[in-house]
Amino acid sequence: MRKGYFITLEGPDGAGKTTQLARLLAAAAEAGVPVVTTREPGGTAVGDAVRGILLDPQYGEIVPLTEALLYAASRAQLVQEVIKPALTAGKLVLCDRFIDSSLAYQVYGGGLDFDFVWRTNLAAVDGCLPDKTFVLNIEPQVGLARRGAAAADRMEQKPLAFHQRVQQGFLQLAERFPERLTVVEADRPADEVFAEIWRQAAPHVAALR
Repeated sequence: MRKGYFITLEGPDGAGKTTQLARLLAAAAEAGVPVVTTREPGGTAVGDAVRGILLDPQYGEIVPLTEALLYAASRAQLVQEVIKPALTAGKLVLCDRFIDSSLAYQVYGGGLDFDFVWRTNLAAVDGCLPDKTFVLNIEPQVGLARRGAAAADRMEQKPLAFHQRVQQGFLQLAERFPERLTVVEADRPADEVFAEIWRQAAPHVAALR
């Protein structure tokens, strides 16, 4: 039986998800709440191997359908190996990207059918959807500039128009699933971004003590 609480951080590349996840982790630990952090793709030995394929620029020929299936495969392993056991144990789970990234990147960015990607990933997560998702919104030009071109991975190297579609995809997902997704404007000081996230997350986190 699920007893924990599952939070995911989403948004375009360079929006600050990793920074905010670290702040959530610190705040939860300070509150005495047991917490597990993970990321996508990856988080398991299988997932990390898939991540190596998906993000390596040498595999530039990967098409959106292959991307979608590989992300779903990594996600299925992460759910069964890490997320579900942690939630069953009553822990807070924090994940950098999850199901909404597949919808934003492969559907809105890559042009795949929404229902196909949604059904595929519903099967992958085995009923384990996030309780709360924070979408860190930032203009793609700003986010990509934050990341820097030198270390850009395969997804980050996609054209600006692709990243613009992804950003709009996240905003449309927030309109489609307003009970779960909350948009947080990320082009401002990290302290302000975290304060907005923590105001909404804190009551749920405190309930796990």
